[in-house]
Amino acid sequence: MKLYGSQTSPYVRRIRLLLATTAHDFINLNIFAGADRETLAALNPTLRIPMLDDEGQVIFDSGVIYRYLAAKLALAPLSWYQENQLTVINAVNDSLVMLLQLSRSGFDTNDDKLFFNLQRERVATSLFVLEQQAANGEFAQWNYVAMALYSLLDWTLFRELLELDDYPALLAFCQQNKQQPMITESDPRLG
Repeated sequence: MKLYGSQTSPYVRRIRLLLATTAHDFINLNIFAGADRETLAALNPTLRIPMLDDEGQVIFDSGVIYRYLAAKLALAPLSWYQENQLTVINAVNDSLVMLLQLSRSGFDTNDDKLFFNLQRERVATSLFVLEQQAANGEFAQWNYVAMALYSLLDWTLFRELLELDDYPALLAFCQQNKQQPMITESDPRLG
């Protein structure tokens, strides 16, 4: 198996954490330029990462890759509640990625504009829910949902997108999971 992505992507990282004990090659791409951009375009028409190549079967999107690997590796399927948790995690991740890309494109994402306001609102309401769930111990088991949450939170800290001081249960969750397999090797700070 080959996993294509970038060291800094939280979506790639969650799959790397899932594959921590499974033999695979990680192909780190610079998805914005040069030959790596061409590789991305050749494998995935959406021009997004991650992508998994399993003996010529190319799978796009972290959620689809998870379902593929869950079937292949005989992992327990996510419950509907866990699917909802993952949707909340993805909402925060998607909004923060968009705001980061817009900021890097020269937009002031702190402007009082509908799009920016909607993204900030989504992040705040979603983090509030995730904080409550973390405080209730709902991410105590190291599974795909917890891996996705860890990847999001650590990426948010790495990119300095938000202060997470108002979310002590989420910060404690990060601290408690720093020793999980593949955490060090997949750290976005290495990218």
